[in-house]
Amino acid sequence: MRKKALVVERTRIKTQLAPASVGPYSQAVLVGDTLYCSGQIAIEPKTGHMNTEGIEVQTARVLENLEGVLTGAGMTMNNVVSCRVYMVDINDYAQINEIYSRYFGSNAPARETVEVSALPRGAKVEISCVAVR
Repeated sequence: MRKKALVVERTRIKTQLAPASVGPYSQAVLVGDTLYCSGQIAIEPKTGHMNTEGIEVQTARVLENLEGVLTGAGMTMNNVVSCRVYMVDINDYAQINEIYSRYFGSNAPARETVEVSALPRGAKVEISCVAVR
């Protein structure tokens, strides 16, 4: 007996409101009503340059980049149900939380936070998310 292949419609999200992908991946992929956003680092969308300022400035840029991807998919931060936060120094946890809370407020999504040894382009923080319409 042969199994039927499940065909899932996927829409690749590509927007100038966030940095272009720097590798073989999409900024986000929409499957049904669920948006899977790739991790963002503190790259300035207009210039493509990495922001190397402090952790607070990098975190704000990362969240603005995620907001740009969400906007490109017709969503907002209110649609985010889950985030993954990667940081190179766990001692930055409080500063990242301070900025993060400004973007999500009382509508905070579920979240994982992990310290990693390094991130692309010398970034101090990377955040990805899942959002639902």
